[in-house]
Amino acid sequence: MYHSLKIEDILKIFNSDPSKGLSSQEVEKRKIKYGLNKLATQNRDTLITLIWSQINDILIYILIGAAIISFLVGETSDAIIIGIIIILNSIVGVTQEYKAEKSLETLQNLSTPKAIVKRNAQLIEIPSEEIVPGDIIIIDAGRYIPCDLRLIETVNLKIEESALTGESIPVDKDANLILEDGKTTLGDQKNMAFMSTLATHGRGIGVAVSTGMNTEIGKIASLLKENKKELTPLQKKLEKLGKTLGIAAISICALMFLIGFIQGRDLFELFLTSISLAVAAIPEGLPAIVTIVLALSVQRMIKENAIIRKLPAVETLGSVNIICSDKTGTLTQNKMTVTKFYADNIFDDIKKLDINNKIHKLLIENLVLCNDATSSKESSTGDPTEIALLDVAASYNIFKDELQKEHERVNEIPFDSDRKLMTTVNKYKDNFYVMTKGAVDNLLKICTKVFIGGIEVPLTDNIKDSILKATSAMSSEALRVLGAAYKIINDINNTEINSLEKDLVFIGLVGMIDPPRPEVKNSISLCKKAGISTVMITGDHKDTAFAVAKSLNIAENPLEVISGLDLDKLSQEELNEKIMNLKVFARVSPEHKVKIVKAFKSKGNIVSMTGDGINDAPSLKIADIGVSMGITGTDVAKEASDMILTDDNFSTIVSAIEEGRNIYNNIKKSILFLISCNIGEIMSIFFSILLGWASPLRSIHILWVNLITDSFPALALGVDPKDDGVMKEKPRNSNETIFTGAIGNILFSGSIICILTLIAFQIGLHRYPGSVIHAQTMAFITMSISELIHSLNMRNEKKSIFKIGFFTNRFLIFSIVLGIILQIIILYVPYLSSIFSVYPLNSGDWKWIALLSLMPLFISEILKILKSKI
Repeated sequence: MYHSLKIEDILKIFNSDPSKGLSSQEVEKRKIKYGLNKLATQNRDTLITLIWSQINDILIYILIGAAIISFLVGETSDAIIIGIIIILNSIVGVTQEYKAEKSLETLQNLSTPKAIVKRNAQLIEIPSEEIVPGDIIIIDAGRYIPCDLRLIETVNLKIEESALTGESIPVDKDANLILEDGKTTLGDQKNMAFMSTLATHGRGIGVAVSTGMNTEIGKIASLLKENKKELTPLQKKLEKLGKTLGIAAISICALMFLIGFIQGRDLFELFLTSISLAVAAIPEGLPAIVTIVLALSVQRMIKENAIIRKLPAVETLGSVNIICSDKTGTLTQNKMTVTKFYADNIFDDIKKLDINNKIHKLLIENLVLCNDATSSKESSTGDPTEIALLDVAASYNIFKDELQKEHERVNEIPFDSDRKLMTTVNKYKDNFYVMTKGAVDNLLKICTKVFIGGIEVPLTDNIKDSILKATSAMSSEALRVLGAAYKIINDINNTEINSLEKDLVFIGLVGMIDPPRPEVKNSISLCKKAGISTVMITGDHKDTAFAVAKSLNIAENPLEVISGLDLDKLSQEELNEKIMNLKVFARVSPEHKVKIVKAFKSKGNIVSMTGDGINDAPSLKIADIGVSMGITGTDVAKEASDMILTDDNFSTIVSAIEEGRNIYNNIKKSILFLISCNIGEIMSIFFSILLGWASPLRSIHILWVNLITDSFPALALGVDPKDDGVMKEKPRNSNETIFTGAIGNILFSGSIICILTLIAFQIGLHRYPGSVIHAQTMAFITMSISELIHSLNMRNEKKSIFKIGFFTNRFLIFSIVLGIILQIIILYVPYLSSIFSVYPLNSGDWKWIALLSLMPLFISEILKILKSKI
């Protein structure tokens, strides 16, 4: 609202005097009223809170209940093992979540430590947090803005606002402007200055209108505070799985207890069997295995230049189908670059400029000499536009320091926003060259001639039309156009300063833009093939945004572009309906970005948001996965994100998505393997009870299989080598569950394991009549090894293990061998065999176990052959 008021009205509202500033007494009153000029902090979760968040889960509740009951009925070893499982899961979870959000703290640190203000009619330097609304703030080049200001005086003031608005070049500020309320976006409020932006040129004075949390940065802080991170798809699926398994466990226990009661079984034995079933229904190691697989994947991602801050983001990447990308610094290089030129009737790419052409060379010299920036291989200072001019000159081995030594600057007329021109006078041997550059329209008004074919000719209407056509052609590509002109004077001492910008000779034009990264176009193409849409979100103008988007094949039609002003006219519901037809969002604010992400998510999309600025933080936080830039990204963006790209390369996202898809597939293999094994355990006990048999497995057997025997193969499946064809597939449907299309295979695999276990149990009873322990040992070992062998089937639903190769996943082979060795140790170490109530087996027993345990692999291979022929 302040941008729409006159300076005198602003001063009246805040009761401020530009000549004296506020009095010390008034400052103290306003501190009490408005508080300090700093951002609010957010309390971190305590260690107790983090631990509770890990325990507060239905799976954990059931396990705790099972442990307590096991202890009360004397099954101490079972209770201890369950307790260890719960503790390990909690430690892993707390470790991953212990790094609390730091976004607000980082935002707070962005405030400048010192600011120059006028108080009691004196200029003093104070800590920025001491500023109050109504303070008169002095601005000079190189100083950060300490709060939101309504400018009351400006002299060639330019402010770098890219981190806040996404604008790729510094914004010219004009205190005398009065802008329309409600129709002027943040990036167009040229009579305002905002907290934590940087003054790059000129000077100014402003009155503090907003401090602390009321500033634009403060509003972003509020958004970060309000937008709690939602659960990722993997978290949602695992949570749903936990509830399903918990309900199933309770239902099965109740059913078994009822069946046993009807059969007249011993209630104590029945009770222990019910506990066994509850344990069998829950894959105790599942949360830990998924976390460990994700953690291992994070290490691989680092090699791909992607740092994962939050583990579930690895899986989320694999399901992303919308990438909302910031333009400046993400899709583009965040560096103004000259791409076109026009001189001597030649309009071409800047690389085609001929430095041996007298006119072309003069154009470059003009742009270097009429320039206040400095640029070298080590660093650059000054306006990005002027740095771009020096860079193009350097590409032709023309350097400012050398050229200025040869052609000393003896006079100048600085740039100002009214003239939109800058002029210098440089010595050329016995003459002086007046070098002028600036806006083409203003430049042509003071030109009477043009340099063509090595001579100066009159600037006719036809020639002027040619120049304007070249200007229009550059503008149509969203290039920022600068014109150059000169004239020769003999005596600088007798030349009035006002006459320097008269009767000039037009030299030529250059067009510049913040260009796309070279590799981005190919990356976007790969995304399209993988069913992923790229959307551009920027603070730049519509024309610039569309030109970049079109060059990258993001958008083809101007109707796919919408501005921030048009967004303001749409409700969230209206935007939700239009969102899938929009590809480019220009001149947007932080609130707009959040609104855009919400709209895409409302259509069931899994949304990634990339960005590097302060203004990106809220949308990075609310997106399914936020991706920040590691080199150019602000600390705020990094802390709000889920993933950081260490090379700031958009194409790294494609590699990360491919990795994410493979990781999801591997996690799915692990989960389905564990569930199919648990179903086999449940069915074994269920049918043995139904048939009136003794239980083929003790609860400690099931716990051991789930915790040790199954866990290592599940981990090995989690690091299975990647499938090269994964990027040819479309993103998973957001409604798809881990079990989509896999229920039949799970039940079939579980049934095979169940049948083999029961056969082994009956063989044990037949070989050793009356020895239930011996029969249970046969069932226990057969189930363990058959599940280990079954892990080989899980590597690929269609391809034979012989085609994939047994040793392409050496970790899996090692885990199978290790599992068998552990089973042998339990059998033949007396202390362990007594804990597990098992009986040492002889060679005849092992022959039966070997035959039965290999059956899952044999059956699976036959089925894969049959499927390939259908």
